[in-house]
Amino acid sequence: MKKIFTNPPELPSWPDFFSNIVTVNGNGIETIYISGQIGLDADKNLVGSGNFSDQTAQAFKNLAIALESVGAKPADIVKITIFVVNYHPDNLEIIGEAISQYFPEEKPACCVVGVESLALEFLLIEVEGIAVKGIN
Repeated sequence: MKKIFTNPPELPSWPDFFSNIVTVNGNGIETIYISGQIGLDADKNLVGSGNFSDQTAQAFKNLAIALESVGAKPADIVKITIFVVNYHPDNLEIIGEAISQYFPEEKPACCVVGVESLALEFLLIEVEGIAVKGIN
């Protein structure tokens, strides 16, 4: 088995703390672990200050960028975990729209977790994922 650690330049990065992506290769299968993606662009500018919808769109966009950077696509995702600050059921409509946009066919396993805060006080959502390539 081989592990590859990746921090694509198209994503905000904190290499002193974590890798954006860790890919594990073995027996013809690649498992791709994507760290929590947030509402920041590659230059760490906040997209949508106080706007849950805009931050959700950016977090899912970053998830897609992460996948593309390692030769994967949204259809390869098998599980996503979504962390939402001060979760309210109304958030599900916005989350559902993003899921439908990036996963129009089969939906991955998913867990939505309400949290008090995220690593940066102005963030409202974080999306992490696990993808698998090399299976039929």
